[in-house]
Parts: sequence; C-alpha cells; structure tokens
Amino acid sequence: MKQEQGTLRDFDWPLLALSLSIGALGVLEIYSATRATPWQDAHLRQMIWLALGVGAFWSASSIDYRWLVGQAPVFYGVSVAGLAGVLLFAPFVNGSRRWLPMPGLPDLQVSEFVKIALILLIARFFAEPPRGAVTLGLIAKAGGLFAVPVVLVMKQPDLSTALSYLPVLGMGVFLSGLRWRWVLATAALAVIIAPIGWNTLQPYQQERLTAFMEPEKDPRGKGYQSLQSKIAVGSGGLWGQGFASGAQTQLRFLPEAHTDFVLASFAEETGFVGILVALTLYFAVLMKIVHNAQTAADAAGALICMGVAALLLFHITVNVGMVVNRMPVTGLPLPLMSYGGSNLLSTFALLGLVNNVRMRRFAN
Repeated sequence: MKQEQGTLRDFDWPLLALSLSIGALGVLEIYSATRATPWQDAHLRQMIWLALGVGAFWSASSIDYRWLVGQAPVFYGVSVAGLAGVLLFAPFVNGSRRWLPMPGLPDLQVSEFVKIALILLIARFFAEPPRGAVTLGLIAKAGGLFAVPVVLVMKQPDLSTALSYLPVLGMGVFLSGLRWRWVLATAALAVIIAPIGWNTLQPYQQERLTAFMEPEKDPRGKGYQSLQSKIAVGSGGLWGQGFASGAQTQLRFLPEAHTDFVLASFAEETGFVGILVALTLYFAVLMKIVHNAQTAADAAGALICMGVAALLLFHITVNVGMVVNRMPVTGLPLPLMSYGGSNLLSTFALLGLVNNVRMRRFAN
C-alpha cells in the first residue's frame, strides 16, 4: 500500500523537540543575563518569538518543498528588493542599517530571511543538471546570483551575515560534483583577491578581524569583548557558578551577554557540563538534518537539507570560536539561543524546510 505523504506520522518531532530544547536553554540564559537591566523583559519576548518560531516551522513544513523550489527566482527577487529597501529606508542604528521598520510590527532584519531564498535557489540551481554535469560556467552564474545579496548586506554593513551565505553556495557546489582543479583554482583566486577584499572593509571591521589575536594589547578597547568572554568561560569550571550567579554576567562585565555572547554567559553559569549538553543538542540537530538529506526523495530535497546544515554549522562554529577567542568577534548570533526575533524565526523556518523534505521522502 502506498504510504500517504506529508502526514503527521512523518513529522520530524525529534527535530522540533531538540530545537525547542536549545531555545529553552536560551530563554533561561537570557533571563539570567538581563536581570535588573533595561533588557530585563527580553526573555518574555524571546518566548513569544519561540512560539512564533514553532508556527514558522509548521508553515514551512506545510507547503510542498518542490513547489517552493520552483518559486525560488520569485523569492530571490523579493529578497534582493528587500535588501535594497533596507539601504534606502532603514534608519541608522549603531552605525549600520540592518532593520527595516514595519508599521505596527517589530523591525525586520531582512538579511536573515534572505538565507531561506538562497537555499531554495541553490536547490533549484543544482538539482536540475545531472550529477557531474555541473560546469564552471554554471558555478560562476550561481556565484553571480549570490554576489548580489552578499554585496547588499555588506553595504549595511554586516560582514558576518554576508559571509554566512557562502557556505550554502559551497555546499551546493560540493554536492553537485566538485572537481579538485576547481578547488585549486578557487584557492588561487582567493589569494589574489584577498588584499583587495581587505581594503574594501571598514576600519572597524579590519580591527575586529585582527584584535582577537592579541586582545591583551588593548584590554579596555578592541580586545575587551574577547578578554571578558575568555574570563567568563574559564571561570565556569566544570559545573559552573550557578544559575544567575556568574560574576562576569551579573556584574555586567561581559558585553552582549544575551545576544552575541550568550554562550559565554551560559558557560560561566553552567560550566563545562552545561556546554557539553548544549553542543550535544546542536550535534543532534545537525545529525537529524543530515539524515533527512540522506533519505530525501530527490536532489532538491537533499540540497535543501545540506544547505541548512552548512548554514547552521557555520553560525555555530563562528560563534563558539568567537566566544573562546579563536575567531574574530563578528556579531554572528548563536542559532536558537541568542536573543533576536528575525534570526529565531528564520532558523525555525529553515528547520521547517528540512521537516518538509522528510515528510515527503516517499513521494514519487
């Protein structure tokens, strides 16, 4: 008997449960990190975003992903228009324009939702040619399409989010039949254009990329965030200092303790054991996504899943590296844990797409 596709029986409940578990840890740490501050109700807003995130997960699961992939050019066009709208109409906040005002609604960070359009675009782009038939011309065309949102986001300026788009492109190329000579050619090209790219960065962006190497040289300035994060992580020890008891967090030495550095705050209060639990949950989410890619009904479904996996892995790796002072301070949020509505909604929507692929894995 042919199994009915897209039923609750095929719903990936473990993926949703794991995601909500990480989100719950984030809510608790946001509450701890914002007590007696102007952001002290941030955990309540995060709970609302979590509830809306479940709705985004469900909505992204409901519409057949093959239809969504077919509409990828439309989503791409809307995304580019949205990014252009940010540059034209968004107000400056802390020297950048990233949030588009929405009358009667919270401001929208368009660049977060562009990730969804780009993953669908890659699924459409590389699912059509047979494996091994991908040419340099096709890759160059895909790269050109990605370059438009990357440049627009860098103009905001938001270098970290712009760079987060590239793993999606890289995963699509890799799964479609990467040839080693292309890798060598890309590496050579990167070496050539790296100095040019460096000179296009704003001075503060260049400082961020170098300050983490020797933060002790400017402990009260450029190296402050890295040093305070290292102290917070190290002081957590094995079991942590206890919930809402971390000195660096509670005495407000740790900057952005509920957003970019929420993991440092979590490490201080729960220790190595808490970090091990959090990273295990992230690992389980990534493995669920990879498993869904392996069981996908077609190449487009597999590309969607692996694109999501590449994006989340990039976010997790960069944020964790930033917290332990092994990577520059980039401002890239930790998925599902960092405070922020746009990132949380887009992450749940991406996970919903993965669930969408799973629910239709027996489709003809």
